[in-house]
Amino acid sequence: MSNNSSTFTLTLDTMRADIAQMLHADPSEIMSDDNLMEWGLDSMRAMTLAARWRQAGANIEFADMAVEPTLEHWWAIIQRQMV
Repeated sequence: MSNNSSTFTLTLDTMRADIAQMLHADPSEIMSDDNLMEWGLDSMRAMTLAARWRQAGANIEFADMAVEPTLEHWWAIIQRQMV
């Protein structure tokens, strides 16, 4: 299955909303450069997010996310596949 931009449904805003939902926070409170582990996002929740985003067409793995636990970094990983 191809992950080209015409079938790709994940956006920065949906990622932010997914993270906020996991953390029981308002999406507007989650800044792109916030350390999400400091927000309380643990590895199990991060793995759940990775699985959800893969279902939406992203090619992202927990190991890549753990390198830098920020929305900015995670979005950069996903954007690389969209070019």
